[in-house]
Amino acid sequence: MTATHAADDHDRIRVQGARENNLKDVSVDIPKRRLTVFTGVSGSGKSSLVFGTIAAESQRMINETYSAFVQGFMPSLARPDVDSMSGLTTAIIVDQERMGANSRSTVGTATDANAMLRILFSRLGEPHIGSPQAFSFNIPSVQGSGAMTIEKGAESVEISRTFSQLGGMCPRCEGMGSVNDIDLTQIYDASKSLLEGAITVPGYTADGWAVKLYAESGFFDPSKKLGDYSEQELHDLLYKEPVKVKVSGINISYEGLVSKLQKSMLSKDVDAMQPHIRAFVERAVTFTACPECGGTRLNEGARASRIGGVNIADACSMQISDLAAWVRTLDDPSVAPLLAGLRELFDSFVDIGLGYLSLDRPSGTLSGGEAQRTKMIRHLGSSLTDVTYVFDEPTIGLHPHDIQRMNTLLRQLRDKGNTVLVVEHKPEAIAIADHVVDLGPGAGSAGGTICFEGTVDELRHSGTLTGRHLDDRARLKDAVRPSTSALEVRGARTHNLQGVDVDLPLGVLTVVTGVAGSGKSSLIHGSVSGRKGVVSIDQGAIRGSRRSNPATYTGLLEPIRKAFAKENGVKPALFSANSEGACPNCNGAGVIYTDLGPMSTVSSPCEVCEGKRFDASVLDYKLGGRDISEVLAMPVDEAERFFATEGKVPAAHAILKRLVDVGLGYLSIGQPLTTLSGGERQRLKLATAMAEKGEVYVLDEPTTGLHLADVENLLGLLDRLVASGKSVIVIEHHQAVMAHADWIVDIGPGAGHDGGQVVFEGTPADLVAERSTLTGQHLAAYVGA
Repeated sequence: MTATHAADDHDRIRVQGARENNLKDVSVDIPKRRLTVFTGVSGSGKSSLVFGTIAAESQRMINETYSAFVQGFMPSLARPDVDSMSGLTTAIIVDQERMGANSRSTVGTATDANAMLRILFSRLGEPHIGSPQAFSFNIPSVQGSGAMTIEKGAESVEISRTFSQLGGMCPRCEGMGSVNDIDLTQIYDASKSLLEGAITVPGYTADGWAVKLYAESGFFDPSKKLGDYSEQELHDLLYKEPVKVKVSGINISYEGLVSKLQKSMLSKDVDAMQPHIRAFVERAVTFTACPECGGTRLNEGARASRIGGVNIADACSMQISDLAAWVRTLDDPSVAPLLAGLRELFDSFVDIGLGYLSLDRPSGTLSGGEAQRTKMIRHLGSSLTDVTYVFDEPTIGLHPHDIQRMNTLLRQLRDKGNTVLVVEHKPEAIAIADHVVDLGPGAGSAGGTICFEGTVDELRHSGTLTGRHLDDRARLKDAVRPSTSALEVRGARTHNLQGVDVDLPLGVLTVVTGVAGSGKSSLIHGSVSGRKGVVSIDQGAIRGSRRSNPATYTGLLEPIRKAFAKENGVKPALFSANSEGACPNCNGAGVIYTDLGPMSTVSSPCEVCEGKRFDASVLDYKLGGRDISEVLAMPVDEAERFFATEGKVPAAHAILKRLVDVGLGYLSIGQPLTTLSGGERQRLKLATAMAEKGEVYVLDEPTTGLHLADVENLLGLLDRLVASGKSVIVIEHHQAVMAHADWIVDIGPGAGHDGGQVVFEGTPADLVAERSTLTGQHLAAYVGA
């Protein structure tokens, strides 16, 4: 019998005394080369343990193996708050962060598929036009010539140089695929003068510096109505080329308003803008496909070179499942390894359930689930083993039919000898775990401890919140609510929709479902969201800095500041950490950042305010016995009680009540927005939108990030919205929400060009009875019919 090798003892990842965020001295042993699922209510500490502790420490230690010079180019990671860790392996994080919303980034550029296709066309394309960069829409064609002088010994030698680069960028749209036109009526009011606020662009107030530049430029009379301007004056205001002018004794560059807006706003990606700027741009600007390249982003040369009648623009616009079939028809020994790589890559797209995408799809338009699965693709064929893969709810955006496929992929990664750590809520995904770690028992300060470790069967009988709800199954409703009227959609053709006609009933809860990529979001966001009275709430990132928090985002901080000011007879600005009340040492950030050049930037709590962000004198002012820093540190639940009793601020209480209603009672009202998950962001938007005067609410997968026990609360909230006279339309895959619906619209039958049709309209009971669609079959199995 052979003796056990010492190296075989290290078969566990050991965490001792983890205190990151709300973790309370957590110690846990996680088996290696197994699939471990972390469960627990939202905010219980799952992500703090998996991402904030295990993955963060693994990445930090790997980064430290590089030289200080190389580390200077890498993101700096602080050491997690943990006593000790051992048995760590290289961590590969596959999270839900949206892929860069850069308007030049597409599915093809993000996965290196475009790079491989460019090489293919540069070798096999007829006519041959040049190197791979001749097929890149991000590289312009440039040429230049000139002379330079080089000192050689005692004499100077003049050398002439010429330079040329052949790129594939369309010169008209500069590789963006679309051109924009500005509606001038949306940027100025002709009935007013500049001094009366004629410019209606956000940030251009009549008394602001931006308008002062135009008013004092000397090119026109600032008190004259814009409607009375001569043709030359209007041209100078809107389109004048950059020139130097003197304003208030300062030399400054003057440029026409339209030209300035083109550079400052219109060159940016719409999805990356702040909400009020985005609303202005969507109102004032019309984006149309570039007439020169037809939206392909490529110049004429790149479009002319073809392989078997297909150019690179055609290839990128094909559905990836079709593109995979086209690549299989190519057979040229000179590029055999390249073709093999492309086949493998495109097959991975199909295997992971993304065969319906095309390579020219902008990456910023992918959902969180699609982005996560796109990132997975590069790991599926990897030869690496004994690494730790960390997934954040990989079933997000997946139909029950697709979850089975995702489970197979997770098992394949494990069976190659990898450790797979998954943060998950769906019972179908928890069921395949080798080991389960359940955190809780509650959220925020009521969580942060390990309630259970063991197998799925042991979890069922453990008595924990997750164990009790694991086998929960919603029942079909005995009676559905009758609709009052209907929202008509006619001839919808957004993306893959095939001229869809559908009536969405109003006054009830309508669920739009179907497999991933079937056209649900295209139907609702393309034909319903923009209508009057429709409030649309998606999972897009909330724009804001690390100073932004739920209190600032929801407008909660305003009534709180005013209440503090009134109570103490001082200015409201004192109670803002971004204004007069800020700690002078850290400028209201609460931490001091020390830049060590090529070494990691060090952040440490401010010694003066001890991380409270406010000047000490401000903390002497109290409201209901609490200072402003203590109020901002409260969880929403506690703050809601406080402002109903001791603090008595009705405006603040109303906002906090909405946050509790959407299941965010555990969040601290001063917690940075950058720390929120996709589901938390959506519920924060929902709480804010509930104050709006909309008649129809559109929600995009509101169960994202919700524990099984919280889904019940969400259904109660949706019922309350409908009971108050609102119409609720939900894009959803969760069977509990489908079962609870009054009306279901099922889109399919497949994804991409195999979808885009309404395959069922009716009540959940009819869908289960018919079992005519994939959704019907899975819902019937779920409710035990």
